[in-house]
Amino acid sequence: MLNRRILFIAATAAFMAGCATQPAPVSVADTIAATPSLSTLNGLIAKAGLTDTLKGTGPFTVFAPSNDAFKAVPAKTLDDLANNPANLKAVLNYHVVPAKLMAANIKTASVKTVNGADVSLAKAGDFVTVEEAMVQTPDVAATNGVVHVVDRVLMPPRR
Repeated sequence: MLNRRILFIAATAAFMAGCATQPAPVSVADTIAATPSLSTLNGLIAKAGLTDTLKGTGPFTVFAPSNDAFKAVPAKTLDDLANNPANLKAVLNYHVVPAKLMAANIKTASVKTVNGADVSLAKAGDFVTVEEAMVQTPDVAATNGVVHVVDRVLMPPRR
């Protein structure tokens, strides 16, 4: 009887240790928020009121500009976006595709974004581009989609 208790306690401890090391599932919004190189994007998502949307059921593919990508955008453009919530939301939604697109499955084609405009995707070997932006870090998995870190901020076509 004592041996069974010891085995039960050991098995329970091993199970609990395994649970403690498993990361909690997170949405694309939480994935972006937890990535230091995406802090600018995270702040803009919050400012545009898109956090809850990106925590939704999805699926979403987010082509997430890095902090360095935002540094390359002219200050006047960023100021204009910061002061115009509708334009900010349009630009951010241009980075989101309402489907889960893993890098291995991307084909050269146009896909519709949440913004309503199309973006051109291309793949050559392991390299993936969206418009003129290069995917730097592909396939950051989330519970409701995937995040691909890109090196440029995408600007939607004017309507």
